[in-house]
Amino acid sequence: MAFDEMITGDESPRPPYEKYFEWYNSQDRSHLIAKSRDAENIFRKTGITFAVYGHADSSEKLIPFDIIPRIISAREWRKLAQGIEQRVIALNAFLDDIYHKQEIIRAGRVPRELIEHNVAFLSEMIGFRPPGGVYTHIVGTDIVRTGEDQFYVLEDNARTPSGVSYMLENRETMMQMFPELFHENKVQRVEDYPYLLRQSLASLAPPGCTGKPRVAVLTPGIYNSAYYEHSFLADMMGVELVEGSDLRVIDGKVKMRTTRGYEAIDVLYRRVDDDFLDPLTFRADSALGIPGIMDVYRSGNITIANAPGTGICDDKAIYSYMPEIVEFYTGSKALLENVPTWRCSEAASLKYVLEHLEELVVKEVHGSGGYGMLVGPTASKKERADFAEKLKAKPNNYIAQPTLSLSTVPILVNKGIAPRHVDLRPYVLVSDKVQIIPGGLTRVALKQGSLVVNSSQGGGTKDTWVLED
Repeated sequence: MAFDEMITGDESPRPPYEKYFEWYNSQDRSHLIAKSRDAENIFRKTGITFAVYGHADSSEKLIPFDIIPRIISAREWRKLAQGIEQRVIALNAFLDDIYHKQEIIRAGRVPRELIEHNVAFLSEMIGFRPPGGVYTHIVGTDIVRTGEDQFYVLEDNARTPSGVSYMLENRETMMQMFPELFHENKVQRVEDYPYLLRQSLASLAPPGCTGKPRVAVLTPGIYNSAYYEHSFLADMMGVELVEGSDLRVIDGKVKMRTTRGYEAIDVLYRRVDDDFLDPLTFRADSALGIPGIMDVYRSGNITIANAPGTGICDDKAIYSYMPEIVEFYTGSKALLENVPTWRCSEAASLKYVLEHLEELVVKEVHGSGGYGMLVGPTASKKERADFAEKLKAKPNNYIAQPTLSLSTVPILVNKGIAPRHVDLRPYVLVSDKVQIIPGGLTRVALKQGSLVVNSSQGGGTKDTWVLED
């Protein structure tokens, strides 16, 4: 039986939900259903969409939004925040180490081949330290819950974590529709995120920057699945949204075309993958990047956030070593546990996984968005057999984990409320300090019984409330 975050076994509300539960029970169901439709209309008018690649009939989709908030107590949040901060500090130290002294490899805590043969490890970053020594400026740490005090990190997103625009729009929509709830419940703010993001990015401008740092958001363009978010964040921060074609290297600086001629960019928040960032260094066929930007970067004349080469921390095989990584760099045991993980590259683990496919979730080490994975308990016999062949052919490409009983939070349905599984992506900003936005993006599996929360796989979102003491 999954842990329900809102309601106990005797149908009474858990402490964080007491005031909300009282309010909910005083509401007319038809009124709430109408409010839910109002929320959908708000999202539609605002244009909050995402693209699903491979769906020619529906290139732009509206992400479903559920109006019942997920509520986290101040005590629960403190525990999460401490664990997240420790993990993010360790990730940054790990990145600095593997591109410099590689002490963790020499100590035998992480295999050399896992780093050096990893497609996300960039030799171009060896020996280079980004401004301020920060590699992971923006991190999204995916967390799942299985009990009252049982939280696990599902994965790390240290390259270009997405979804923060939904967190902000969810909050704005809830405040617009239910202002009375925010008077009754002391909910910590998330609205400051764009200001904090800009402040954090500007604080890591390169040493040669004089005056107020100029920040810009680099997008692949309107056909990218997260273009709405790129545009939204640039607008909210009050900075330029640029494409590669708007920029060029002039006199050792990356400069942006303006009505006054070309002007220098100091900090580039890039939402373009490493491979496409610089056609002179990476993919020569890339039309999305800026020729020569890596030379400018390595010469210390621009800050790129997140740093190239951070994607290795998103690798699920690296994830399996995170308990060792955290302890190696912080000197303490990880405050937030990993989900137990079998590395299919190891013969004994592969044998176990193949023998227990019906019980496990198997994921590609570089996979994201819920693609390329097998959920054993819900897969057919043929699907499991086909996946077993993939595993045998490329075992290094996969890890496996037990099927966790993710916690549930009620969603609004026509008959009232019904429990659905959720995860949480808190957003972290790193500069000379670590700032964790209170809450984050709660993703919810809208299909009954489903454990897949990704929007690309039919999931939705909720507003996430972290209460004050």
